[in-house]
Parts: sequence; C-alpha cells; structure tokens
Amino acid sequence: MRIDELLAAGTTRSFEFFPPKSDEESTVLEASLHELEQLQPSFVSVTYRGGRESRQRTFDLVTRIEQGGRITAMAHLICVGHTRSEIRDILKNYSDAGVSNVMALGGDIPDDPLLVSSEFAHALDLVELAREVGEFSIGVAAHPAGHPRSSDLVSDRRFLAEKLRNADFAVTQFFFEVHAWTRLVGELGELGVTKPVVPGIIPVTTIGGIGRMAAMGGSVPPNLVERLEAAERRGGPQAVRDEGVAAAIELCGQLLDAGAPGIHFYTMNRSTATREIHHALFA
Repeated sequence: MRIDELLAAGTTRSFEFFPPKSDEESTVLEASLHELEQLQPSFVSVTYRGGRESRQRTFDLVTRIEQGGRITAMAHLICVGHTRSEIRDILKNYSDAGVSNVMALGGDIPDDPLLVSSEFAHALDLVELAREVGEFSIGVAAHPAGHPRSSDLVSDRRFLAEKLRNADFAVTQFFFEVHAWTRLVGELGELGVTKPVVPGIIPVTTIGGIGRMAAMGGSVPPNLVERLEAAERRGGPQAVRDEGVAAAIELCGQLLDAGAPGIHFYTMNRSTATREIHHALFA
C-alpha cells in the first residue's frame, strides 16, 4: 500500500532497518524481521548511504520485503553523488518491482571524493524528479532541532515546508521530548503545511548511547541523562536499559496524545526494545 494512504486511514506503526554488510548482520536482521513482522507494522523502511553496493543491498532488501506480500516497504534514496539519469533508473527499477514508497533524502557527503559530485542541490530536487518518474508516495526527513547544515531554524523550517508541500509526509530525526515534535508541527502549520509528520523514536538503553545519540544528531536532554545515570547507580546496565525503554514509552504516549499520526521506530536492526515499547503502546 501507499504510505500516504496508510496515514490517512489511521495511526501507523513503522520500523526502520539498514541493509546488512556481513553474514553476522544478516542473521541478526533476519531474526529481527521475523519477530517484528508478528507485530503487523504499517510499513518498514530501509536505509541507504550511497554507492553502488549499498544501493543494491537496499534494493534487494526492499524488494524482498515488498514482494513477500506481508509488509509494505519504503526505500530510502539519496541524491548526493547521483546524476538525474541514475536516479531515474533507480526509481524505474523500484516501480517495476512493485515498490511505491520512497524516502527522498539529501544524504551525507560520502568519504569517497568520486561520489561527492551531484546533479541535485537538495532533497527537494529528488522529490520533484520522483513525481515525474512514477506514482510514488514520497516521504522526506524533518529535523526538530533543525538540519545540521541549516544556518538558522527559521530558514530550516521554510525549506522543510517547501519540501513537504511537494512530498506526501515527513519522518523526523529522533528526539527525546514531546515539545520538539509539537513545536515543529506548529511552525510548519504557521507556514501553511499540515501534511503528516511522523515522529522518529529510538530508546537510549546504555550510558554510552548518550554520546552516540549526540554524534548522530539527537542530543539527549539533561533530565533524561540524569534518569539514566541514576538508574546505573541503582542497578547497573540492566536498570539503564529498563529506564531508557520506560522513557521511550512515556514519550510515545505523549506524542500519540498530542495527535502524532504514527510512531516510527529506529530499530538499529534489533527487535527486543522496539517490541517492548510497541507492546506497551499498542497491545
């Protein structure tokens, strides 16, 4: 199904995976897919970092999930390092394979200098090309704290609003306080954009994860850091994990109460914490 139609029908529950790079990662992913499939998600998405090998891994995983007939799949697509003809071919291949949902992203600048050049300036260009190529349901990324390369929040919101006017929905970078989402949606509404913005959620389940989240673009707020550190003093790593899952459950509940159109779980290709949060919210 098209994701815009799923969002119009009611609250969605979705999971994000990345393509495995080794046999060990494949084993972990297969187990997670099997376990999470039992939860009957609205859709799943598969990331792509750029380069021919990564692109093929994403294509293979997305088409396998979609053609399995049990779960709707969305393919991530980035414009950095691509020509327009290349992207046209990729989109046509997805369309021919029966994949109708894509996430249009600008993408991180790759380490390989040969991949830096691009015929696209922004993700908006990719959205517009996808509209030309086929009948896709198109998602875009939204950053509650602003895109890392934005000069200020005002211009960030303006660019996001323009992008979302041309797309069907957005999925946010992960965050940890409900007001980050409500502020984002409110500011887009002031710009006349009311399309669905699905909050992206990931639990912090280790003390080391606090630093990793910041490096990935989502700083953990001081009050949550204090909760996790208190849990560690109280009961060690297991207590930290339990507290992180509990905090994520609280946040998701607040988001749903605030009118979020769904919850998008960043799984890191593992299912246990995601299943616990999902069970608390939707069982």
